[in-house]
Amino acid sequence: MKDWHTMARRTRLLALALAAPLLVSACSTDDTGGSGSGSTSGSGSSAAAGDGDLSFAVITHGSAGDAFWDVVQKGAEAAGEDLGVGVDYQSDGDPQRQSQLIQAAVNQDVDGIVVSMANPDALQDSVEAAVSAGIPVVTINSGADRSAEFGAIGHVGQDETIAGQGAGQRLAQDGAKNVLCVVHEAGNIGLEQRCAGASQGLGSDVKLLQVDINDLQAAQSTITSQLQSDPSIDGVLTLNSAVASVAAAAASDAGSQAEIATFDLNGDVIAAIQDGSVAFAVDQQQYEQGYLPIVMLKLYAQNLNTVGGGQPVLTGPGIVDSANVDAIADLASAGTR
Repeated sequence: MKDWHTMARRTRLLALALAAPLLVSACSTDDTGGSGSGSTSGSGSSAAAGDGDLSFAVITHGSAGDAFWDVVQKGAEAAGEDLGVGVDYQSDGDPQRQSQLIQAAVNQDVDGIVVSMANPDALQDSVEAAVSAGIPVVTINSGADRSAEFGAIGHVGQDETIAGQGAGQRLAQDGAKNVLCVVHEAGNIGLEQRCAGASQGLGSDVKLLQVDINDLQAAQSTITSQLQSDPSIDGVLTLNSAVASVAAAAASDAGSQAEIATFDLNGDVIAAIQDGSVAFAVDQQQYEQGYLPIVMLKLYAQNLNTVGGGQPVLTGPGIVDSANVDAIADLASAGTR
């Protein structure tokens, strides 16, 4: 098992090393103005263009209102401002509509595309169409195993299996033996890898429970029912910060003493770790998943540089628990963690 704190530190150093020369360039170049724009069936946002009018599209599978993806968006748009390039962020949780957004970006002849691949098979044609059109692609978050196959120049994210193993090991150290792994997006390969890794780290199979991220009230009821029907469950691992909050409420409703742990942070999870209702969070530092790909695309556009040597650029995992939560709380409140 890798030292997670060392990995996180190295990732931060990589971000600074990549961004520093470009920031100097951006600061010494007059802003010529301009803006990116676009329409989508999901959510969309643009940052001003500059530096030769480079324009990059960021297209994720985030659902509207999911705080995790709000942080990714902030990272991408901050990179656009820092580096003087246009960034158009759009998202749709439906794989077919996400694929259509990618194709629309290809038709607009953008200078680069960042895409999360929760469902690689559904996105293969559109991603390969971008590559065939000469548009560099960086994948983020999910789909690392298929990224190079589709022709992407790099991937930014965490190794989901390693992250799951770490979560399972921590739950085992805390005494958990019968763990529920709550999956909130059907067909998301990264979530499947997390649960499989958790089983490996725990030393026994976790129980999978499917809920819908778009109906958190129903998710809470489903988790409550599962805890009531099986009092031997002593650990609940959620894979999303919003689901963590309803899992903690579900445990209270069911009168369960199961330890609640989660992937990813938001303000509610920070508060829950502080009050003890959530034991820990696996943090993949998703701000970097927005920021670093914009750096990578600009390096490629200006100097044909690639990053990672054919391997993913890892942004996590790290653990946030009672030992370090207070130091991170203000950053999470600002929407960058």
